[in-house]
Amino acid sequence: MRTSEEIKKLILDVASRDERIRAVLLNGSRANIQISPDKYQDFDITYIVDDAESFLLDHRWTNVFGNKIIWQIPHEMGIAKDDYTRRSSFSILMLFDDGNRIDVTLLSLNKMKLSFKPDSLTIVWLDKDDLFTNISVANDSDYLITKPGQKEFLDTCNEFWWVCTYVAKGLWRNEILYAKEMVETVVRPMFMNVIAWQIGIDTNFSVSIGKSGKLIKNYLQPELYDSILKTYSDHILENNWKALFLMTDIFGQLAQAVAKKLEFNYIITEEENVKTYLKNVYDDR
Repeated sequence: MRTSEEIKKLILDVASRDERIRAVLLNGSRANIQISPDKYQDFDITYIVDDAESFLLDHRWTNVFGNKIIWQIPHEMGIAKDDYTRRSSFSILMLFDDGNRIDVTLLSLNKMKLSFKPDSLTIVWLDKDDLFTNISVANDSDYLITKPGQKEFLDTCNEFWWVCTYVAKGLWRNEILYAKEMVETVVRPMFMNVIAWQIGIDTNFSVSIGKSGKLIKNYLQPELYDSILKTYSDHILENNWKALFLMTDIFGQLAQAVAKKLEFNYIITEEENVKTYLKNVYDDR
């Protein structure tokens, strides 16, 4: 596997030789000193370029990075969700046979000058035109847990309790796929919100829990973290019921604690009523 220094040199050599590339920025976890480095971290690179269209018309310029085992150009895919013709930045995602991955974003120089604001996790690797002379030292300030307002808190709680009833009906009907879809796409994001807010309170809202909450283990008591893991169930119907009830217990405890610390209202009747409903549906199997 090529070392990180070898990959960095390759990325910079490409940029140094190509007059269309005016700057190189490193983003993501490799720019975050709070993250322990490992060999499988992606290289999230932004090339600030003149004539972005020329990079997209002929992809052979990417061959220099290595032998790709798979790659993706999202804006060219039929499943793309936006109109790339109106975009000024484009991504090329590449995984190589030695295990390294490079994600290159091509950002138009003109667009950058008009409205581009560097992510707080940005390190300037190359700057041919002194475009980034005032950039701050890379930090994770853009990703810190943010304190909710009263409405956001209540809306989160309402959404959690409301959609838990969907999960129960899905389980009662033995519709495991539907129940899991509701849990993972709606209920769990609300669940993760209250976990994040509890961590935020404990740390004075000074930390990030990472993408998908991957860092929460660092900030929770082991017993709580283990309980959270148990909310991820398998395909067995009874185990899904157990996971749902455990999730509601944890959510209720954390939501009440967050409300108390932030001096928010918490509609306890929503929790009590939905827990009663869930038990009734469970008993009615």
